[in-house]
Amino acid sequence: MALLIIILLTLISGVSCSGQNKDVKTYGVKVEETLPHDAGSYTQGLFFNKGQLYESAGQYGESSFRKVDLKSGRVLQRLNFDKRFFVEGSCVLNDRLYILTWQEGTCFVYDINTLKQLGKALYTGEGWGLTTDGKSLIMSDGSSKITFRNPETFVVEKSIEVTLRGKKVMYLNELEYIKGEIWANVYTSDLILRIDPKTGNVTGVINCTGLLPKNLYSRSTDVLNGIAYDSKNGHIYLTGKFWPRMFRVSLIEK
Repeated sequence: MALLIIILLTLISGVSCSGQNKDVKTYGVKVEETLPHDAGSYTQGLFFNKGQLYESAGQYGESSFRKVDLKSGRVLQRLNFDKRFFVEGSCVLNDRLYILTWQEGTCFVYDINTLKQLGKALYTGEGWGLTTDGKSLIMSDGSSKITFRNPETFVVEKSIEVTLRGKKVMYLNELEYIKGEIWANVYTSDLILRIDPKTGNVTGVINCTGLLPKNLYSRSTDVLNGIAYDSKNGHIYLTGKFWPRMFRVSLIEK
């Protein structure tokens, strides 16, 4: 993880031969509020819909989708999945809930208001992160590629290659669409990328190293993964896999 951070931060400060990503900014985070989070949740997707927090959690035999009380971290409603499925990213578009699976090539579709299943879509390759710009479903697969999919057919409409100073960035994971940008966790690191959805260029890198205090780590504590943006108040929340806390943060430009 440390090596990946060093490589990415070196790219930020370096000179781009291709002329791409000339204005990559770096940020730290300031914790504005600390909230409880289910330490038994292997967080894959995290998002708000109409002010309500939702979370999808992975692992075979433990995968679920949850409606969560923000202040207490308590699970208000839970949808469990068959042990054959490893749940990944999730999002809502037009009251339809989309939930990816890792290697099962299946995106489950539900009514977000009732959690009644409406159907499913099939795809090739892996499913990692999922978000929406209000028109398309935006999906990562652990590579440097992000695809934009039709919400009715799940067909790929376009794709972008994510680059930092002309170099592809791999391991793109959980996604969130925030004010015209795609934010992406980089798996195995404490970094979040701010990505131009038109070009794939990284415009900013957020270093979240140290966000979860070491005294809160346990044997199961895993990597940073989970970005949620509440458009009603502009608040941004971060958490990680098996983390006991979630944090409302603001950015500090370096």
